[in-house]
Order: sequence, then C-alpha cells, then structure tokens
Amino acid sequence: MNTFPRICNRRGILLAALLGLAVTAKAQTYPAKPVHILVGYSAGGGVDAMARLLAPYLSTQLGQQVVVENRAGAAGMIAGDVVAKAAPNGYTLLFGESGLLIAQYLQPSMSFDPIKSFAPVASLFNSPLMIVAGNSVPAKNAKELIAMLKASPGKYSYATPGVGTAQHLGFEMLKAQTGTFVVHVPYRGAAQIVPDVIGGQIPLGVVSATAGIAQSKAGKLVAIAMMSAVSLPGAENVAALSDTLPGFSVAPRIMLLAPAGTPVAAVERLSEAVRVALSNPEVIKAANVLGAVPAFLSSADLATDLTRESAGWAKIIKDQKISAQ
Repeated sequence: MNTFPRICNRRGILLAALLGLAVTAKAQTYPAKPVHILVGYSAGGGVDAMARLLAPYLSTQLGQQVVVENRAGAAGMIAGDVVAKAAPNGYTLLFGESGLLIAQYLQPSMSFDPIKSFAPVASLFNSPLMIVAGNSVPAKNAKELIAMLKASPGKYSYATPGVGTAQHLGFEMLKAQTGTFVVHVPYRGAAQIVPDVIGGQIPLGVVSATAGIAQSKAGKLVAIAMMSAVSLPGAENVAALSDTLPGFSVAPRIMLLAPAGTPVAAVERLSEAVRVALSNPEVIKAANVLGAVPAFLSSADLATDLTRESAGWAKIIKDQKISAQ
C-alpha cells in the first residue's frame, strides 16, 4: 500500500500548524520594543498633557515604554503626515483629534486622508465645550440666548480659537438649527477669549468647559450651556444645549490612530491597553482636571463613529459655506 500521499498530507498539516503557532507567538510578543505616540502640538498644551497623562498607564499595560513625541505644526497635520507614512507595525501612533476630520474639508491639499490613512485604535477622551457670555448680556441660558439672537440678527458676535475649529463649527451648527445670524470673530488661540468676554470686548465665546465654569463660579461671566451632554465635575448645573435643541452635540474627540495596514492583533492589543488605562480612577480624575472626559470606544466602534463624525463636519461646513480663506 502506498503511504506516500498520507505522509505528505500529515507533513502539510504539521507545517500549517507550526506556521500558525509562529504567527500567534509573534502577535503575543507585541510590543517587543518602545511604542512612540506623536502629538501634533507643542509640549505643555492640552492635547500634549493628555498624551503624557495616558502614556505611563499604557506602558504598564503593554510592558514596554510608551514615548510621547511632539511634532508641532500646521494644526496637527505634520504629525498626521508622519504617522500616515510610518511603517504599519504598531510602533508609531498618532494622538489625533477631531481637527483632523475637519481639516480634510478646509485643506483639500493635505497629504493624507484622516479616514483611509489610519487604522483606528481607540477613542480616548472628549473635551466638553461651553458657550459663555458676559454679565451684561441679557441671556442667561440656552433658551434665552436663542430668543435674544433671533430678536437681534447680526447684533451679537461670538469668539472661538479660529476658523474651522470644533468651537467654530459647533456654534455654526447652533446658528443653522435656530436660523440665527451671529458674527464669528476668530481669535488666534483660546487664551484671550475668556478675558475678553469678561471685559466686555466680545459678548459671547465658545471655550473649554473648565475655563468657563471656573469664571462662572467666580461670577465673572455666565455659563450659558454645554455643547454636549458630557458630564464634567463642576459643570453639573450647566444645562446641555440638547435640552433646548434635541440631538445637538458637539464635543471634540481625542483618539489613538495607527498607520493603515497595522496588524489587527497589534491594534487589538493597544485598544485593550487603552480600555484598562481609561478605567483607572486616577486617570479619570486627572483627565477631568485637564477638562477632558474618558470616552473609550473600541477600534471597530471608533471606525464607525469617525465616519459619522466626519459626515457631520462636512455637512455644517457645506451648509454654512465655511472656508479657511
């Protein structure tokens, strides 16, 4: 009886099993060296602070050093370009934020696609925003604000950190839903908005919830409304805009992204490390101090949500005829 085919078949099965074990072992050894997270903004800023908050907890979960690197410039586009072109091996990641999704519609010449160029790893934080008003402004809540703006088209103006920011698009969304006309005054960054609202140089502003609530409690300005229903300690008594405009929600997202093509096993390992880190009470407390709320989403859920969020930004930019020029 010829046993040669049977022997060959057994050898084939054995070889396949060994190859499978080798692939599994390789996946289980990730990461085998330090992981680098690129931040598209300067050291000391809010996004950088959150990356450095999270890094040591991720290091503990991964068993490897997690290094935060700043590649500031072009509103995060430089870091995005570097990571989009990096080797898809899970060792170079991007600490991205919603501005990447917005930029694709305002900067058509950008060198990467914020959806196609990356493998979503996990959603990390939301940064609650607040509409604030000077004490001389008649409106004291969202309902009164909308009524005031409708009654006086073009009379009032609002400040944001710049054209195309989530703060800007969020207020434009409010205008679109209420049929109001308010003049946008873009600032070069957020630092001067609260002082100018307090001083009466501008009646309205969209700022981080932490900046707004601190001055509101001091009686220096009025916290009109939260732009999302995200709960931030200290701001529990400030109503969300969705209470007046059902479904309204704008909260800039911070997320972890890997180059497209990164192995699924590496992405899942990273995502699980993020999930555990964000459940740590110390991380939650520290994030709240920085004005952020942990908002974990798995890789698959984040991919779905990014498509939805991207479409939302595209709509408001088109409807309100917003241009970066």
